Amino acid sequence: MKRMILAATMIVVMMGASAQSRVKGWSIQPKIGFNIATMTESDGADPRFGLVAGAEVGYQMADHISLSGGLFYSQQGVKESSNGVKATIKMDYLNIPLLVNFHVVKGLSLKAGLQPGILLNDKVEVKANGVTAEVGLEESFRAGGVDADMKSFVLSVPLGASYEFSNVVLDARYNLGITKAVSAGSESTKHNVFQFTVGYKFSL
Repeated sequence: MKRMILAATMIVVMMGASAQSRVKGWSIQPKIGFNIATMTESDGADPRFGLVAGAEVGYQMADHISLSGGLFYSQQGVKESSNGVKATIKMDYLNIPLLVNFHVVKGLSLKAGLQPGILLNDKVEVKANGVTAEVGLEESFRAGGVDADMKSFVLSVPLGASYEFSNVVLDARYNLGITKAVSAGSESTKHNVFQFTVGYKFSL
């Protein structure tokens, strides 16, 4: 009987050690998806649908909390139309989301953090009378007699949730812009982006 109790105790201790090693672990998650992007001060405008792709590295600190950081190529902007002219503002970024993830129930996580973004390119596509042209965004403002400043660095606050099953992760976020993306004359605008991705989680 004593041997059985001793063996059972050893099994429990080993299981506890194994669980502890699983809790404190690293992972990497390649992801791809799409954005529904808008910009403030664009009343009546339509969202720009764009690509988002990249990867996140995560560290599981405890049963219910993990940290993650990522690198993502993100297509953002907005669509506007006036007097038969359609314009798509295209602003593409390298985003770096830094998140705290709260694992509320098995598979389901809530997340929040801070996301720096580095502007990679900016342009505007204009369609009018069956003709399409594309120019730099700053150049287009200048042509309209307005001095504009494209901010090369922006910050946003990502808020979202994800669900994981069999290492597949579905993620939905709202990235709320908190710094100016463009200043033109007396006006300025920020990014607001709904983001949906699917990824696969690899343990390291």
